[in-house]
Amino acid sequence: MDTIDNPEDLKRILEGLSPSSYLQTLDLDRPYDGQPWTSQGERGKQQVHGVSMRDIQDCYIRACYESSGLALVDYPASLYELPWDGMDPIAVIQNTLCNIEKKMGIFPNIKGSVGESDIPWFNLST
Repeated sequence: MDTIDNPEDLKRILEGLSPSSYLQTLDLDRPYDGQPWTSQGERGKQQVHGVSMRDIQDCYIRACYESSGLALVDYPASLYELPWDGMDPIAVIQNTLCNIEKKMGIFPNIKGSVGESDIPWFNLST
């Protein structure tokens, strides 16, 4: 296995695995070449049907709470009271998409099974 010596190379690789830049969202023709179980892979090709805009808003709000790291009993009354400084925006996106899949009745939307051989870092030796 190759080593990554330059932190900028690692940053570029991680950004490619789960893009988070504004400019990447503008490229509507980018391939779905990520890991198959992610929104950047085969799973991301799923069209949204039978879900209203309010449903999507509700899915996003639930995802924010789910991504907060708080126990259900500790959820604040308002979205604005969540610990945003400690939250991962990619986790919010992933949880939003899972909630949309649940609303559509297709969760988990993973074609076939995902095995150890599909996860590149599963059997890495230390």
